[in-house]
Amino acid sequence: MDGALSPMSAREFDEDDVRIRPSERTRPRTKDRPDYSQSQIARVIAVDRGRTTCLIEESGLLITAMKSRELGRKSVVVGDLVGIVGDLTGSEGSLARIVVVQQRKNVLTRTVDDVAEFERMIVANVDQIGIVIAAADPEPRHGFVDRALVVAFDQGITPLIIVTKCDLADPREFLSMYDELDVQVLKISRGGDLTELRKELRSKRTVLLGHSGVGKSTLVNALTHSESRATGDVNSATGRGRHTSSSAVALKIDLDENETGWIIDTPGVRSFGLAHVERDRVISAFPEFAPAIEHCPRNCSHDEESCALNHWPSLSESARHRLANLRRMLAEGSR
Repeated sequence: MDGALSPMSAREFDEDDVRIRPSERTRPRTKDRPDYSQSQIARVIAVDRGRTTCLIEESGLLITAMKSRELGRKSVVVGDLVGIVGDLTGSEGSLARIVVVQQRKNVLTRTVDDVAEFERMIVANVDQIGIVIAAADPEPRHGFVDRALVVAFDQGITPLIIVTKCDLADPREFLSMYDELDVQVLKISRGGDLTELRKELRSKRTVLLGHSGVGKSTLVNALTHSESRATGDVNSATGRGRHTSSSAVALKIDLDENETGWIIDTPGVRSFGLAHVERDRVISAFPEFAPAIEHCPRNCSHDEESCALNHWPSLSESARHRLANLRRMLAEGSR
């Protein structure tokens, strides 16, 4: 057959004559990582379906960005300070990249339940947690408030209890459990005066945390003089609120001529697991107990017969009430 090699000529070829297609990856790998030290610093104010809204605080420019591959599985949440590169014009259709997440001073996290292995971050770098409950419709729950306080104490965030719908019921009996904790409490009626709340929000970043239906989004709309957050009613069959906010968002509040603040509205929570919280960090938020705890047995849970706090003579009546609160919160957190 024309063009065919004879057996003898075929044997004249050896493996050195075989042509091997070169690999498409011809450049050697390098351990050098990109230098993003000159990236523009911005603060994340919204995260929605992979798109992140970042605020360059010096200029007030809003940038839409996506998380870069370099960050891997690292999450980006509202409140984060990030480094961004790429198109920083902020024009319609522009898209930048988030390449760095700066170290967080604190982070509000939860687990779906108390045996979950993974934490879910909600927000970062806040000054206050506004624990929002309703005096009625839906009924307030000590378990939720206790758990929110545990997270606040664990992260060193100032807690603030905000009671809405006080025109429907008197919350004093419910709130009496927290009288000795030195936590600021604000009572608000529907359509009522928000002057005291505005004072507490000055020059702070405050995240609002609460069950659906307690009025978080209504508060946000009143504070921002807008209808930016959808509101909903409480389901009469279950006593639970309907979810109206699907993602966290930070909103700036103009409080007076010279003062501003930021509030972060979050979706209503149904579960608030505390598997990730370190008990010792919560206990450290109660420094008056430190002298007694030094005499506790090793690995003391601080809620057992041998706990030194049970026999410490210098605890005042007020301190004993605070101890009862602490033990209740730790017990709630361990469920």
